[in-house]
Amino acid sequence: MKNSLTQSSTATADRRPSRKVLIYGLNYAPELTGIGKYSAEMAESLAEAGYEVRVVCAPPYYPEWQIGAGHSAWRYRTEQHAAVRVQRAPVWVPSRPSGLKRLLHLASFAVASLPTVFAQLLWRPDIVIAVAPSLMNIPAALMFGRLTKARTWLHIQDYEVDAAFELGMLKGKRLRRFALGVESWLMQRFDVVSTISAKMIEHGRNKGVASPRLFALPNWVDVNVIFPLERPSLYRTALNIAEDSVVVLYSGNMGAKQGIEVLAQAAAALAHRENIHFVLCGDGPCKGDLVDQCGHLANCTFLSLQPFKNLNDLLNVADIHVLPQRADAADLVMPSKLTGMLASGRSVIAMARAGTELFDIVSPRGVTVPPEDVEALVAAIENLADDKDKRARLGAAARAYAETELSRRAVMERLDGRFQMLCDRARGRSVLT
Repeated sequence: MKNSLTQSSTATADRRPSRKVLIYGLNYAPELTGIGKYSAEMAESLAEAGYEVRVVCAPPYYPEWQIGAGHSAWRYRTEQHAAVRVQRAPVWVPSRPSGLKRLLHLASFAVASLPTVFAQLLWRPDIVIAVAPSLMNIPAALMFGRLTKARTWLHIQDYEVDAAFELGMLKGKRLRRFALGVESWLMQRFDVVSTISAKMIEHGRNKGVASPRLFALPNWVDVNVIFPLERPSLYRTALNIAEDSVVVLYSGNMGAKQGIEVLAQAAAALAHRENIHFVLCGDGPCKGDLVDQCGHLANCTFLSLQPFKNLNDLLNVADIHVLPQRADAADLVMPSKLTGMLASGRSVIAMARAGTELFDIVSPRGVTVPPEDVEALVAAIENLADDKDKRARLGAAARAYAETELSRRAVMERLDGRFQMLCDRARGRSVLT
C-alpha cells in the first residue's frame, strides 16, 4: 500500500506543522476488498504526506463475515500499521447476515467503539473522518468533533439506508421516512461530506447538504500495482485453463447488492461453449447459493478471496471482466472493484441502466447491458469472446481512463489540498467554499 502523494507534497510535509487526523469506521486492512482497503490506503497516504493519523475500526471480518485469523471479536487491541496507529474495538459478526442481524452487527461496533473514540480527547485531532457505512457511528463522531473543536468529515462509500430499503433488507414506509430523516439531519451537520461518484454527490445534495460542503472523492487505483501483463497470468496455468479459452472473471464480494445470481444463469447458458470459462472469485453471504447453482458446471471455477500480492495476476487472468449489479442499487453504491478492472487493461461488461454513473463510466470504454438481463449478458459475453480485436481495443481505452482519472496519486493530491485548508481553519466555524 506504499505510495506517496507526490514528491512535492512530501517535501511540503517536512516544512509544515504536524496535522492530526482521526479516521473512524468499521472496516480497515487487512481486509482486501471494499471499504477497508480504501480506508487503509487513505490513512497510509496521509501519513506519508506528513499527517499524524489514527484509526478506530473493528477487527477484520469482511467479506467472509468471520473474524480474521489472529484477531478477536471481543477484545480491544492497538496495532501499528506503517505510520498509522490502529485501534480495534469489539464487534459482533453474524455468520449469515440478514436485515436485523446487520443492524445488531453495526450497533455492536457503534457501542463498543465509544471508549476508544473518546480516549482520543487528549490527542485532539484537527479532523475527524467518519466512514459510512455505518451511520450508527456518526453521532459519536459529531459529538467528539464538537468536544475537540475539530473539523468533521463524513465519507460515504454506500448510501446504506437507501440501499437497505431498495434491496428489501429493511421494510416499512414509516421506518424508511424516519431513517432517511435522521440520516439527512446528521449529514447536514458535518463540515464536509464526501462520496465516490458524481451521482452520489447529487444524492447528497438532494438530502439537504449544501453544495460547498460536498466533495468528490472517488475510489482510486494504484496504476503501478494493477497494470496489463505482457505474459499470461499465472492463474491460467494454476487453474488448468486452456490457452485458447476466453476467461470471464468476477472478483469481489458475493452479496445481495451485487446481483451475482445472473452469473450462474449465464454460465449455464454458455455451458456448450467449450472455449468460454468462468472464474468466480470472492466470498460473501451469497457464495453458497452461487456454488449450488453452477458449481457443478465444467465451465466454472470458484476461488476464495486471493492475497493482495496476487491481485494483478488475478485481474489479468480475465479476457472479460463482468460486473453485475441489481437495478435497485443504481447510484446508491459505486462498485469499488471497477477501478481494478479498468486498470488491468481488460475488456469490461457492466450491468447498468442508461443514465447511471456506472453506465456513463463503462459505456465509452466497455460494454453495458441492462441489470438482471441474463440474455443480454450472455450475448455480450459471446460477442466479446468471438472478437479478440474488440477486447484489446476496449481494454486499452479502460487502461487509459484509469491512468488519467483514477490514479491514487491524483485523488490523494486533491484530498491533501482539502485537508490542508480544513486544518488551517480548524478553529473557525465558517462555511467552506
